[in-house]
Amino acid sequence: MCKIEKVERKREMGGGILKGESKGGVEKQLKGSKMKLWMIRATSSVLLWTCIVQLTAIGETWGPRVLNVWPPCFNHESEAASALVHDKLPSVPARVLPPKRVYKNNGYLMVSCNGGLNQMRAAICDMVAIARYLNVTLIVPELDKSSFWADPSEFRDIFDVDHFITSLRDEVRILKELPPRLKKRVELGRVYSMPPISWSDISYYHNQILPLIQKYKVVHLNRTDSRLANNGQPLEIQKLRCRVNFSALRFTFQIEELGKRVIRLLRQNGPFLVLHLRYEMDMLAFSGCTQGCNAEEVEELKRMRYAYPWWKEKIINSDLKRKDGLCPLTPEETALTLRALDIDPSMQIYIAAGEIYGGERRMASLAASYPNLVRKETLLGAADLRFFQNHSSQMAALDYLVSLESDIFVPTYDGNMAKVVEGHRRFLGFKKTVLLDRRLLVDLIDQYTNGSLSWDEFSAAVKETHADRMGGPVNRLVIPDRPKEEDYYYSNPEECLQVPSVNLLSSR
Repeated sequence: MCKIEKVERKREMGGGILKGESKGGVEKQLKGSKMKLWMIRATSSVLLWTCIVQLTAIGETWGPRVLNVWPPCFNHESEAASALVHDKLPSVPARVLPPKRVYKNNGYLMVSCNGGLNQMRAAICDMVAIARYLNVTLIVPELDKSSFWADPSEFRDIFDVDHFITSLRDEVRILKELPPRLKKRVELGRVYSMPPISWSDISYYHNQILPLIQKYKVVHLNRTDSRLANNGQPLEIQKLRCRVNFSALRFTFQIEELGKRVIRLLRQNGPFLVLHLRYEMDMLAFSGCTQGCNAEEVEELKRMRYAYPWWKEKIINSDLKRKDGLCPLTPEETALTLRALDIDPSMQIYIAAGEIYGGERRMASLAASYPNLVRKETLLGAADLRFFQNHSSQMAALDYLVSLESDIFVPTYDGNMAKVVEGHRRFLGFKKTVLLDRRLLVDLIDQYTNGSLSWDEFSAAVKETHADRMGGPVNRLVIPDRPKEEDYYYSNPEECLQVPSVNLLSSR
């Protein structure tokens, strides 16, 4: 290329005409040489920039180092400027996504979750496992908006939907919505919808649900709570349920950050206990438990129970139900229990619950015994919680995060949050969780209050009863043919816990 340029310059300066060349022939040769030169330059430029683009796209690991050693004319910044930028900006490692799982798609599965946050959380884990086993595409689950709480939150308002989809891509394909053609069919009401049978084995979904998906292309499961059996499932199914629960279901950035802030505020004052005091109006109306309520409150709870047709149990004997251990502890019973367990009176107690029925009157004895009672509403300003108002599931998500981080977790009723938090704390290293034996407790409390037991006798009995009920390693209770009575999978996901089976205890 350089020789051609020299010859060209000589000819332009009149340095002579080669022998046998006419003036016109020389001009033609000059034009031809210029055209060839232009083509060579253009081709070289294209090849050079193609190489640059290809090297840049090779990867973040060594590509940038290659570009850094090229001549300055190919760099947008000088070495000094580059060094300055690299000093100021921390290096952020590239996020490594799991490879997509390749499989023949058998169809699409839509699900509508029902219940509160933790009931829906467990259901989502089940539905992911079912979709994976059936080789179908799962549509991001729809959350319950018609339950007692009437929370309008969508999946994306509570969970990090993009993380949910990408973190599970090596197991199952998840889409935010159906493809347009199938979405139109659903909008026209042409979709097969059904509730699956409760506590079903995974084979039920293969034998009964998969053929429906293959036939209709889209199947909508309209109830998802407790639809997959606790026990007897393949190990890979059980481990996938854990992976979804403990890794894929991450709360939104806003919820996570506010939760961290609450935890920091609590930690500034030392250790703290989270008390899941399940003594809200809806819980009492549903269960029919009225211990400590006055006549007016008993009537109000009864009216509420009859107002909800899906709360099928209407006539309830509160005293008998309490003696069977089927009622949440009252605030007064809770105060006695914590004192009997020697919980330090100066300890911070975070109330993870909604509005306590009976208000300050019912909380008086607990506040007298433990004056450092706090709630998210007392730790945070109104401005911090304004976006969470009337969104019970988002408020429950905050309580969930604080419950996981607490030094001690004490649920007064074994509802869905109590169970799911219990299992998550086991997964985090068997963090102390006091699992109250309500049937024995109310009997001991009655004996103490009527004078049959002294305080020392009462306290000793409570401690002895709960010595092995602190959230340690245990075998999950299995009761064949009675799945509702056996231990809930999400309260003790043994298959995922880092503990040798030989060390498991026989008690809870």
